[in-house]
Amino acid sequence: MNQRVPVARNLGRGQRFLIYMRNHWQLYLLLMVPVAFVIVFKYAAYPGLQIAFMNFKPAKGFAGSAWVGWENFEKIFRDKDFLRALQNSLAFNFLDLLVGFPVPIALAIMLNELRFNRFKRVSQTILYLPHFLSWVIIASVALTLFKPETGLINTLMMQAGWIDQGIPFLTEKWHWAVTYLLIGVWQNMGWGTIIYLAAITGIDAELYEAATIDGAGRWRKIWNVTLPCIRGTMVTLLIMNLGRVMGSNFERINAFGNVQVKDFQYQLAIYIYEKGLSGGNYSRATAVGLFQSLVGLLLVIASDRFAKRLGEDGLL
Repeated sequence: MNQRVPVARNLGRGQRFLIYMRNHWQLYLLLMVPVAFVIVFKYAAYPGLQIAFMNFKPAKGFAGSAWVGWENFEKIFRDKDFLRALQNSLAFNFLDLLVGFPVPIALAIMLNELRFNRFKRVSQTILYLPHFLSWVIIASVALTLFKPETGLINTLMMQAGWIDQGIPFLTEKWHWAVTYLLIGVWQNMGWGTIIYLAAITGIDAELYEAATIDGAGRWRKIWNVTLPCIRGTMVTLLIMNLGRVMGSNFERINAFGNVQVKDFQYQLAIYIYEKGLSGGNYSRATAVGLFQSLVGLLLVIASDRFAKRLGEDGLL
């Protein structure tokens, strides 16, 4: 085991740096792995964005492919399928945000109020597990549960006399939209709950004690202590979620897709796959991806500045 070398104050800056690195080189060595991962898979891909401004042919490479400027963007903005995919993506992502953002906050507060620690830990685990499931697995289970005639949900409701015939949860576009959104909220709510629970754990207990002395009940403590203290975390997560409003998850959309719901299923991820990757039109796929990233970046910057105007720390 390496022993730490004491740093003398009268040494020069270079000598102090060498002694510091000798004491802590293991930490920097571990840090190099995630840093290298980010550089290779994030920043190293940036030169490839020039494909969006080219008529890129893989056989010709960057040097042999023709430079077309903004032509690819003009084509996608004139494409009715792109506009339909953009409209669907924005609608579902905003609904995802509207419905899904408050749920982890409410769950975190409820779990924090539980007094039985064992039940609390079990509940956290149950809520968090869906985050690790593949959308293919989730869609397979959902299809089995929500089949109109033989699905468990419809069978139970028909046996209870609540409905006369099965509800087409995944085969009619409006029912599909509601089911798709709620399953997405269920899959993601555990991740946000853990983050908010960590923020609640960091609240100074003296604030609750002071509220108790002032005669505040449980609801008053939640409203006047818990929520204001986690407001910074709420703003940060809201800004990050706004940056994903232009995105779309191909695995999720494709797993729940079928011919009957194609009007709502057709989002940007499907458009990129069908009009870009599957047809070998990599320039169009890159142009759409670049457009999504730029709009997401602008939304993050705008929401961050708005949060700062309201007195919050923001994200950037």
